[in-house]
Amino acid sequence: MLTLTHDAATAIHALTTQPDLPERSGIRIASAGGDNGALSFAVSVASDPQPEDEIVETEGARVFVDSQVAPALADKSLDAEVDAEGQVRFQLAAQMP
Repeated sequence: MLTLTHDAATAIHALTTQPDLPERSGIRIASAGGDNGALSFAVSVASDPQPEDEIVETEGARVFVDSQVAPALADKSLDAEVDAEGQVRFQLAAQMP
């Protein structure tokens, strides 16, 4: 199952604790198609998971993983980097053994 780093959990928490979002909001990872058959992912803020989503929760941060992409992310770890302008960049890496 997908895991989250501390930095990813912190970034997700910051993105999903806005006043206009429900308390149990999270980010959702779904398929964005891809060129040449390569799998790419779309990340968006979501107020609730879809019925078939897998839910990953770490340090109060919630990630809703579309069931179609969950197998591809099962051995991955989600990390995040926030730049000087406050923009969040998510990266996937292999989980540490």
